[in-house]
Amino acid sequence: MTVEFVGIDPDTDRDHCPTVWADREGEEILLQGWKPDARTQAQCEGTSPANGPVPDGEAIVRIPARMIPLIREACDAVERAQLR
Repeated sequence: MTVEFVGIDPDTDRDHCPTVWADREGEEILLQGWKPDARTQAQCEGTSPANGPVPDGEAIVRIPARMIPLIREACDAVERAQLR
């Protein structure tokens, strides 16, 4: 797996920093964000068509809207890798 750093929250304090990476080889986007509070977690699970709570190997993360350009950049990197 080759992970490429795409960007970090532009308003970061360097201690709590949502981050975006692209894995072109694995054709995946990796996100680091904040864990939702219990109420938000329950709302997400309650509106999901999946059966039951989020499994232990998965997570819901909160990403600030100001990071949308970085997420788009990661999407573009992975998509370009698929076209090769």
